[in-house]
Amino acid sequence: MTGRDCSEALQAQVREAIADRQPLCIRGGGTKDFLGRTPQGLPLALDQHAGIVNYEPTELVVTVRAGTRLGELEQALSERGQMLAFEPPSFGPAATIGGTIACNLSGPARPYAGAARDAVLGVKLLNGKGEILRFGGEVMKNVAGYDVSRLMVGAMGTLGVLLEVSIKVLPRPEHEITLTQPGLPAAAALERLHALARQPIPITAAAYCDDELRLRLGGTESGLAAARAVIAGEPMDAGEAAAFWLGLKNHQLPFFADQRPLWRLSVPVNLAPIPLAGEWLYDWGGAQRWIHSDAAPERLFEIAGQAGGHGTAFRNAADPDQVFQPLAPGIARLHRRLKQAFDPHGLLNPGRMYADL
Repeated sequence: MTGRDCSEALQAQVREAIADRQPLCIRGGGTKDFLGRTPQGLPLALDQHAGIVNYEPTELVVTVRAGTRLGELEQALSERGQMLAFEPPSFGPAATIGGTIACNLSGPARPYAGAARDAVLGVKLLNGKGEILRFGGEVMKNVAGYDVSRLMVGAMGTLGVLLEVSIKVLPRPEHEITLTQPGLPAAAALERLHALARQPIPITAAAYCDDELRLRLGGTESGLAAARAVIAGEPMDAGEAAAFWLGLKNHQLPFFADQRPLWRLSVPVNLAPIPLAGEWLYDWGGAQRWIHSDAAPERLFEIAGQAGGHGTAFRNAADPDQVFQPLAPGIARLHRRLKQAFDPHGLLNPGRMYADL
């Protein structure tokens, strides 16, 4: 089936669902079923709507169908010495680019190369009215009006079914090195990260766990040599370093094996260690903090909110109805208005983010 035929088949399924008032659960590879509130509705499978539509290496842009496996896309980019700059996690070989973008998932490089949302140039989507629409394009430009393309990033399918996405890509660094600084308490590690962030150093990832700070640098050989003259630390073996960053990105490090609720707190990078008992892992230079905690969801949301950030029950949520940071009344009204505009019948991934969305 061609891409056009597949799009039309999906459109027919949505229109049938509208006629029957049947909720739909949008599904790619199923690797992120754990994220968010419990999926509801008849499955709307996108795994067959796959393939690269257009790839212009010289223009640093690729347009790809949403059901394309993330690994296949990354392999195609790697063959041309390029990559998805936001370094998305996969959580399994069946992960698709559509699910990655819908969840706005970014890996260790996110603070230094931008989030998934920053890389999206345009989308083709199927809304809850059964209409196929295009927003944005395949070039970077100033957007007049509302940037609908990036609105879809992180909406978890509640506003529309992503059919195609155009993404900005970047060349891979010529060289990489990871430096380790063991034996640091969390407060000292965070202070060091904050100080380094103010210097012109080619850091591409920074994480702290098991009392050890790890810094990944990327760039030219001369640039890395200059950076090493400023940053202390022992270089990791290249293979071990690659395994660490891959394990961090895909939640395969021993830290993530704990079956207690896993919380993700997104907070200001300069925030001091949070006084909550538990084992912590710091990513994104300290801006993304993971903790396994049995504390009440209200407590985690309160901690994140008071710090000027937000919390998410990422895995094994103790309360499946309390996953995302509660919305302020004004923001909640805006979300409901957007839902009404894009999915007036409330059939696309209902309740996946919040009960009334």
